[in-house]
Amino acid sequence: MTKTILLASVCVLAITATAVRADDYVDMATKKAAAATGRADKWDGPTTGPKAAPGKTIVFVAGDLKNGGILGASEGVKEAAKAAGWKVTVIDGQGTVSARTAAMNQALTLKPDGIVVGGFDTKEQQVAFDAAAKAGAIVVGWHSGTKPGPEPEAGIYANVTTSPQDVSETAAYQAIADSGGKAGVIIFTDTQYEIAVFKARAMEAAIKKCGGCTVLEFVDSPIAESSQRMPQLTTTLLQKYGAKWTHSLAINDLYFDFMGPSLAGAGMKGDGAPKAISAGDGSESAFQRIRAKQYQAGTVPEPLNEQGWQLVDELNRAFNKQPWSGFVSGIHLVTASNIAYDGGPKNVFDPDNGYRDHYKTIWGVK
Repeated sequence: MTKTILLASVCVLAITATAVRADDYVDMATKKAAAATGRADKWDGPTTGPKAAPGKTIVFVAGDLKNGGILGASEGVKEAAKAAGWKVTVIDGQGTVSARTAAMNQALTLKPDGIVVGGFDTKEQQVAFDAAAKAGAIVVGWHSGTKPGPEPEAGIYANVTTSPQDVSETAAYQAIADSGGKAGVIIFTDTQYEIAVFKARAMEAAIKKCGGCTVLEFVDSPIAESSQRMPQLTTTLLQKYGAKWTHSLAINDLYFDFMGPSLAGAGMKGDGAPKAISAGDGSESAFQRIRAKQYQAGTVPEPLNEQGWQLVDELNRAFNKQPWSGFVSGIHLVTASNIAYDGGPKNVFDPDNGYRDHYKTIWGVK
């Protein structure tokens, strides 16, 4: 009898300890998600660097200008290049490998001083990157690898991005917090991109650490084909999982551009489940959905225009044979609760930290 009571007590203690650990994880996720919604109004980037090199020409090779993140970064590059007194050309890779190859080849024929690779992996275009190196063109990347900073093995002077790990975990933490630790999650990614796989697996790992949460499905769907695939895919997933599907996590807002009509057609409320949260990039349409509370609950946006300025700054450091700035933008979460001050009039995340003036001061321009 004593043994039975003792064993029962041990079991109760073990179950209680597990529950405490589970609660601790949910509490941690809730605190980190809340912290990420704070205002981004302090400049923590570089304050020193070389003056702007005169008369440079650069080309921005976009993976796909239909992608709001890539488009936003390209606009920032154009704005910053104008301030630096440089000429810039933007070439659209149109969302396919063959078109990106053609775009890279076209960029090389222009014989620019620098190339910005926007939103695709270096491995995919290794031949073109090797050709750029032989031609003496400096290459910087935007979301062209799984980490920020130099990637000499890939021929990239610096890759500009927030921390993909932190972005992904923040999106997952918001789903955990919003569900009280009971999220049923479907994750959307595109496995043709290394960074997309990295972010999706990081979200998956964070959700799986939540004892009361479930990863219902890991969906591989080409992001460039979202307009064709997502409407029917959304309907199919609703039929398959029903009320178990409480949250959607995606590596980009573009997936959610085409889910709304199918959800509405199934009678799902715009501010109800399944709630969509994106681990980047903070597109204009995503901000509109979040503001209206229509089929998207949050995004972890990149400061796209600011990163465009950073790309130009990194190129300038390379032209002046200096190391990269070491600057990595902080993580920020936008929800309906803070979009009033983080959305801005253009529905993009544009930190009110004076980055334009800081970079102009560094470059010695007005």
